[in-house]
Amino acid sequence: MAKPTGFLEFSRETPSRRPVKSRVNDWLEVYEEFPVVSLQAQAARCMDCGIPFCHQGCPLGNMIPDWNDQVYKNKWEDALERLHATNNFPEFTGRLCPAPCEASCVLGINQDPVTIKQVEIEIIEHAFAEGWIKPEPALKKTGKSVAIVGSGPAGLATAQQLARAGHTVTVFEREDRIGGLLRYGIPDFKMQKEFIDRRLNQMEQEGVIFKVSTNVGVDVDVETLTNEFDAICLAGGSTVARDLEVPGRELQGVYPAMTYLPLQNKVNAGDDIKSDDFISAEDKKVIILGGGDTGADCLGTAIRQGASQILQYELLPRPPDERSNDNPWPTWPNIYRVSSAHEEGGVRDYSILTKHLSGENGILKKLHAVRVEMTFEDGRMQLKEIPDSEFEVEVDLLLLAMGFVGPERNGLVNELGVKLTDRGNIWADENKMTSIDGVFTAGDMTRGQSLIVWAIAEGRSAAHHIDEYLMGSSVLPAPI
Repeated sequence: MAKPTGFLEFSRETPSRRPVKSRVNDWLEVYEEFPVVSLQAQAARCMDCGIPFCHQGCPLGNMIPDWNDQVYKNKWEDALERLHATNNFPEFTGRLCPAPCEASCVLGINQDPVTIKQVEIEIIEHAFAEGWIKPEPALKKTGKSVAIVGSGPAGLATAQQLARAGHTVTVFEREDRIGGLLRYGIPDFKMQKEFIDRRLNQMEQEGVIFKVSTNVGVDVDVETLTNEFDAICLAGGSTVARDLEVPGRELQGVYPAMTYLPLQNKVNAGDDIKSDDFISAEDKKVIILGGGDTGADCLGTAIRQGASQILQYELLPRPPDERSNDNPWPTWPNIYRVSSAHEEGGVRDYSILTKHLSGENGILKKLHAVRVEMTFEDGRMQLKEIPDSEFEVEVDLLLLAMGFVGPERNGLVNELGVKLTDRGNIWADENKMTSIDGVFTAGDMTRGQSLIVWAIAEGRSAAHHIDEYLMGSSVLPAPI
């Protein structure tokens, strides 16, 4: 453990965010540097708890008490070794994961939990700054080849693990750059893309082959993959957005979040996007449907683009400020959260159901909605409209951030003919293999819309089972 009395001496502290007035004028990350002495004090808060529930809370099984202790004792290289033992990409999870580990921290029973995420990010950034992150190519090649379809966190984790096991790994990505939602779904103010690129450089030196602008099932037929590779892993994510099925949906000015967000990321990367193809919130009245992380990403992006007004509507009621009695530790706390984007502007409203949209000459002009209340009947949640609560509001740009319903079926999935679950995800057995021999799957494509930490855990487990399938046994870890 770290300092035995640390949790009694130090309060929880996290990095400050840059002033709103400055950060909304750029696309840089919002957090300021965190002093090392402050970080070590936070690591010292890690208790000598009998059962470290943070292990269970983290899908990767991160050895959190170990690296907290090592950071406190200034043993940074040891901390890095323990961190990388379970997580290929702590620079991603440290920035983007909502930290279920902190939600299950034992200290969180009656105090603020340990600042686990910040310790994680500081370890990996310290390691990169010191030049400790080196390629780890396999000492011996197996002669086996694996195709991975999709380059999000699940695909990348699978690829790195298999390459280090000695297999020849090729990652196919239909976009023009590697990274999946990390690249084009996450705004730069949450994670600058240089952090992806430096890790990809390491992976290339480890032998991973990346093929961009290659849509398997369109640019490359499935038969080619099955003939040329010894195993395949499907890691294309859950990319079919939940749509708004109301009259007026066809009006110009209504876009899914994942049509809107990637365009700004491409502009930030230096791409020349034609004005007719770019979606901008500048001087527009914007409404965002969906109160989750994607909605917040849209909010921060629209603020930086210069929207004149932004409303963010959520169908469900406003969460409580603190855990309710039916939401005890160590379950994930369903509480009201304020992201960096929410600090910057916009108005959030809850319990709102969109009824229809209206416009003029095919262009969106108004959203018509009603307020609802949540009731329970026969053990099921019901949303009932509140009488006489109808209202309408002017809108120029409506962004749909209501989640995702599964993987795309046209092309790859249909051509392979893999079995699907009742929810439309790709079915897999306990070894991450689909209904087709030699074809595996990982991440949101099989799990459904989930967290980045689950995607990496899925990828590491898929790599273990693929290695085992190809070689008869595997020393690669399988966290799930």
